[in-house]
Amino acid sequence: MKTAREFFVSAVVAAAGKGTRMNMDINKQYIEVCGIPVLARTLMVFEKCDLIDEVVVVVNENDIFYCKQNIIELYDLTKVKLLVAGGSERQNSVFNGLLQLNRDTDVVVIHDGARPFINDKIIAECIEAALEHGVSTVAVPVKDTVKISEDGDFVEETLERSKLWAIQTPQAFKYDVLISAHKRAAEDGFIGTDDTVLAERLGFKTRLVMGSYNNIKITTKEDLAFAEAIVNSILK
Repeated sequence: MKTAREFFVSAVVAAAGKGTRMNMDINKQYIEVCGIPVLARTLMVFEKCDLIDEVVVVVNENDIFYCKQNIIELYDLTKVKLLVAGGSERQNSVFNGLLQLNRDTDVVVIHDGARPFINDKIIAECIEAALEHGVSTVAVPVKDTVKISEDGDFVEETLERSKLWAIQTPQAFKYDVLISAHKRAAEDGFIGTDDTVLAERLGFKTRLVMGSYNNIKITTKEDLAFAEAIVNSILK
């Protein structure tokens, strides 16, 4: 049986969002955390990961030149094969990236550009799980009690916390599984909240891989303060 190192692994990093919740003039992907842009921090992890053979980054069409100069070239990210323009939805953006991957790709890793605190160990475990099960996602157990409210006024149901997981990225797939899932979703006009739900529609079961509570997605200004705290704790 081949090990993960013997497969060709491609990564698609989704960084096409505008980050409107930041209420800042600059796209959230390019905001600096302790002197380094968020997207650069994310891509540096994949650059150094031995299991990753190539990276395709999906960005806002208007940011392609800026990203090339100020992220890819400035930080010497040699594994980045291509910058691809994003689509109207994240799902469309990921599909645009998938179409540009090396034809030898065995496994695809999908990751949010705004999650800079992923690490090699979790990436490797995600890839291994995808090789065995076809589909995997990084996730962490939910800490808070979660309730359902249809109208936002009253609680209808309290969910059993022990069964709840907060889904993160990366998510990993055998290439043929993911491309088939995306094509079927497009045919059906289905838009999912992440890529694993597309594979689940085809009958695949997603394998959970333990993530990290530090693996935050930087979305708001409050997240920036948390991100700086994480960087400072890592440097200690």
